[in-house]
Amino acid sequence: MKHRARKRFGQNFLQDESVVSRMVAAMKLLPDDQVVEVGPGLAALTLPLLEQLPQLTVVEIDRDLIDRLRALNLAGLNIHEGDVLNVDWHAMLQTMDDTRRLRIVGNLPYNIGTPLLLELLTVHPFVQDIHVMLQKEVVDRLHAKTKSRAYGRLSVLMQSVFDVTPLFNVPAEAFDPMPKIESTVVRLRTRSDALSVDTLSSLQQTTRLAFANKRKTLRNNFKAHLDETALRQLDIDPQARAETLELDAFMRLASKLENA
Repeated sequence: MKHRARKRFGQNFLQDESVVSRMVAAMKLLPDDQVVEVGPGLAALTLPLLEQLPQLTVVEIDRDLIDRLRALNLAGLNIHEGDVLNVDWHAMLQTMDDTRRLRIVGNLPYNIGTPLLLELLTVHPFVQDIHVMLQKEVVDRLHAKTKSRAYGRLSVLMQSVFDVTPLFNVPAEAFDPMPKIESTVVRLRTRSDALSVDTLSSLQQTTRLAFANKRKTLRNNFKAHLDETALRQLDIDPQARAETLELDAFMRLASKLENA
């Protein structure tokens, strides 16, 4: 029986084998890689991944799809039932080999892409890389440069931890049902100089203030926390807007607010 896609789970099933092949090839898998697939769906990625891996963990919320996966009786497949946004990644690692970092892959439902990436920021020391399909607009924001329209809080936070590389676009025809938007496969590889989780927490608060109102100047967005003199001492123009600042300027702001 054909599975009917459920809107509440944001299901658009990848059915183009060439796209699947390109995604798997981009990962350059090794047999001892510790891979977690988010939203295996109808197993379009799951099956080719298991051709190269002795073990694969998948996270799926749809019970009907979980039953289908179990019925396949695939050797090496470990199924984690539940919402990936509620996964305790530390607990999951304890059931795996915690000497190896995770490689995360998936055709992500559009409604959880950004929240999941923000969640993975908090466990980045345990993540080697991420290969996921996302809404093209979100990928544009992930790797946007300063002064561009797409540059914002998400750009700053993700680039402070990951090297972001868009790989290729995917047309709507590659999915069933077809979405109304274009998708992009992107690689996020944890940087060797990624911010510590504690420092990242300060940066999250700083960017929340800085981008609270993109039309306002930094002086206005920070007026309850830093005055013009303090901003100038950080070599930051009070009249500038957040989208003009490089990462190092945000880090100076974060350090100042943390110690204020």
